[in-house]
Amino acid sequence: MLWEEYLVAKKIDSGKFKKNEPELWSSWKLLFEQMHPNSFTAQKLYLINSTRRKYFLQQSELPKKEPVKKPILKPKLNETKLKAPRPKMAKPKPVFKKPKTD
Repeated sequence: MLWEEYLVAKKIDSGKFKKNEPELWSSWKLLFEQMHPNSFTAQKLYLINSTRRKYFLQQSELPKKEPVKKPILKPKLNETKLKAPRPKMAKPKPVFKKPKTD
């Protein structure tokens, strides 16, 4: 995942953020490239939220994702599925024996 894609995912306008706070933007980019996105989010969670409020990316500016068409799989009919299912075997119940008293 690229830095700009991450900012779009977090609904932060990268252009405004870079223009107004270039030092913070570049330091976060450098840090982001050195770690996993989830680790970066966990480390900068509260700072990301305040940055999002400053540089919110509007819905009209978000890139639209095209829906992925999944291939339709036709079920294979074979003779075993056409037969009636086997009945389940009954499980034996435990038997408790009373001790003999003399």
